[in-house]
This record gives sequence, structure tokens and C-alpha cells, in this order.
Amino acid sequence: MSVDMNSQASDSNEEDFGVNSEEEDDDGGEEEDQGDIAAYYEGVASDVEQQGADSFDPEEYQFTCLTYKESQRVLTEEVNTVAAALKVLPAVAKLILVHFHWQVSQILDRYKSNSSLLLSDALVQPSSTCRSVTVSNTPHCGVCLQAVRRDSLLALPCQHSFCKACWEQHCTVLVKDGMGVGISCMAQDCSLQMPEDFVLPLLPGEELKDKYRRYLFRDYVESHFQLQLCPGADCPIVIKVQEPRARRVQCSRCSEVFCFKCRQMYHAPTDCATIRKWLTKCADDSETANYISAHTKDCPKCNICIEKNGGCNHMQCSKCKHDFCWMCLGDWKTHGSEYYECSRYKENPDIVNQSQQAQAREALKKYLFYFERCRYTLQYTYPYAYYMESGPRKKLFEYQQAQLEAEIENLSWKVERADSYERGDLENQMHIAEQRRRTLLKDFHDT
Repeated sequence: MSVDMNSQASDSNEEDFGVNSEEEDDDGGEEEDQGDIAAYYEGVASDVEQQGADSFDPEEYQFTCLTYKESQRVLTEEVNTVAAALKVLPAVAKLILVHFHWQVSQILDRYKSNSSLLLSDALVQPSSTCRSVTVSNTPHCGVCLQAVRRDSLLALPCQHSFCKACWEQHCTVLVKDGMGVGISCMAQDCSLQMPEDFVLPLLPGEELKDKYRRYLFRDYVESHFQLQLCPGADCPIVIKVQEPRARRVQCSRCSEVFCFKCRQMYHAPTDCATIRKWLTKCADDSETANYISAHTKDCPKCNICIEKNGGCNHMQCSKCKHDFCWMCLGDWKTHGSEYYECSRYKENPDIVNQSQQAQAREALKKYLFYFERCRYTLQYTYPYAYYMESGPRKKLFEYQQAQLEAEIENLSWKVERADSYERGDLENQMHIAEQRRRTLLKDFHDT
């Protein structure tokens, strides 16, 4: 469900979280706060005129777009490093790296301090507290309970033995369900992971094996603290960064823009956890709003709320007895035979002029770029303010938010009427709005 971020007002939380959240009781305190905020912005206007749009950008973030082969090369180098240091097979090294989010230095340090604990924590070796497996005189599969030859049983290091047919069925079902990393031993209460060199020979057919390899690659990238898959449709690009942060990245192939940390739409200055809460709240509220919008309307005469639970479009208010059309809210007595017009789409007679205006806007791409950039920042200031603690910092934020709103409104007005303004006037307004945006992000986008 798509959610319009501007649909919610920047209300403050009902709860008081911060130590500096006492509200001023007297008007003098409020005026003093406003004076402090104004003093904070002394000289900003002149600074904006002197600074161009190419000055320091708080959103600047270094990242690299990697192809599939380049991503494989990055992963393979780290796998070889860990496999050599820990003296394990590459397939086992991959499971260890996934568990520790590919933080090689942390893995090597932990291995030096306690190698057995590292391997058991990564679920590639049974822990010392695991129960020993009792070897039966008559070998049989622990799943199908069929008696089989001992050399026909397969087992992981935990020594839970099952026949090849059961292992094959277990792996096939899970891979068909989309699982890559995470296939574990079939024994109850055993979480030991199956390395890929154990799983691959058990999968029937090259098609399923190729799927498994793709799922593995997906899981390797998603577990890597410096890598993210591009969320664009069918896009194979992987984004690589040095320091994972909630910052704006853009795919070089499909031009998808997203937050590196959560792979959702970019949401500065709001952090990832807050935007998740906000979207959940908006979705919940929207369901209620959708029902009210779809099933209730106000009587056009007395304004009482009326719920429609079936029947035709001829409605009568239970309070004032006014008869009206549910679709257009017109008086039913004068509605006549044109009731069907209510549900018909009517062409806009000004469509030709609008098309000409759209063509004229092509010449304003530069200004529209900055307008959109400022607007997407503004829309995410509302959830930031909604969950923000009361106090001086929130007042400063709301002041900056109001300043940005005003400048975006001015820019929008001038872009819509570009023919009436000089180019220099438009550029100046563009720079002012951009500097307001960057000032807000510099002070509050510290995720």
C-alpha cells in the first residue's frame, strides 16, 4: 500500500520523553524561544546567496555499483581469507561469514580467542553440550525408519544419520520454497547448518541447482554488512559501501533510488526504525479512513454522518429527511434522469492547454529536479516531527521545517509561472530552497 507522507500532520507525541521537555508557562518564555531560533538563523539569507547548490551536501555518501561477477569476486576473496585462516572448507567458511555478517576481522579475532565456540555459534559444528548420538546395531534412517546399509546413511558433523532419499526430499522441498542459506539438519532440536557442498549433490536436476545457487547469492549479499541488492525490478546490481548508513544510493543500471540501510524509499531525515513505525501507523489508519470514505458521507443539508449499507443511490437522511444522490450528493428531486452522469468519467476540456504546459515544463528540468529533491525531504520531516521529543530541539526542527515548507512553496509557485520570472530569480529561489534543505539535514540527519 502506498502512503502519502504529507497525509499526517506533524503532531507531537503525547508522552514526554526528554529531560528538556518542560513547556514554558508564560508568553515571555515562548517569545524568548522564538528569539533564540531566529538568532540561530541570523545571516542565513546572505549565506544562501553566497553559497551555490554545489556546496557541502550532508547527504553525500560514497558507494559503488557492482555487477554480478564483481560481487562474486568480492565474496570469494573474503571466503578464501576465512577458509585459510580457520582451516575449513569454503562452503563452511560461507556459513560462518553469513552468521557474522561477513565481518572478517571479528571472525578472526573470535577464532583466536575460542575457535570451538566460534564454530558452534555459527552452527557448523555441534556444541560441547549436545547429546551424543547412540549408534544402533541395526542401522536405520531416523525419518522413514527404514533399515538401510550403514554406508548408505548420510550425516552432518552432528552425526544424525538419515538415508539419501530423505535428505534429497528435505533439501528439494526447502529449495523449492526459496531457501538458500538456512537449510539445517532434519533431527529434532538440531540446528546444525548444511553447507552448500552437502546440499547441491542432493538436488535433482540442473534447474533446481541453479535456483539454489541464486538463492545462496541473494542470502550472501543480504547478510553482508557492506552490500545491498538493488530493489529495482529484475535488477542484478549490488551496491557496496564502506560504512553502512541510512543514506541515499542510486543504482547505475535502473536508476532506482533507495535507503541503503533498509532498501526502502529514501526517507531523510527520518531514521529507518521510525519510518517503519510511521508506515505501519499510516497503513492502519488508512484502513479505517478507507472504510469511512467508502461507506459513509455527510448529509448535504444537515451534515450528519450517514453510512450506506446497500441499496441504490437514492438516499434519505434519517434526521432531516432530505433526499439526495449518494454519488454526487445532489438534491434527488432535481436529479432527473441524469443520475447515470454521476458515475461517468468526464473529459477535461482544458486537456490541450495542459499538454502545452507540460511541454513547456521540459525546459525547467533543472528547477524541477531541485523542487522534487526538496519535496521528498520535506515529506519525511513529518514522521520525524511526529515521533520527536518535546523541547527546544523539536522547536528548532519545526522552525526549520516551516522555513523549508515556505521556500518550497515559493519555488513551486515560480516554477509553475516560469514564463513570468527571470532565470536569475528562479535560480536564486532554487538555491535558497536547496540550502534550507541541506541546513535541516546537516542538523538532524545524523543516523
